Amino acid sequence: MRVTINEESCHGHQMCAIAAPEIFGSDDLGNAVLLIEGDIPTDLQGKARRAEANCPERAILITE
Repeated sequence: MRVTINEESCHGHQMCAIAAPEIFGSDDLGNAVLLIEGDIPTDLQGKARRAEANCPERAILITE
């Protein structure tokens, strides 16, 4: 599983960082950034899906 963020859609609500702080952080403007490059470890995939589901802007994209 890989995660990407549509930077144009992100409004900095930080719901992703709340759901998965191991995967998501924020930049200087409060917008989401990925803390993990490449494949998401198996034990964090559930958190990644929760973050995707909780993003009000649907800015998180998961590919298998």
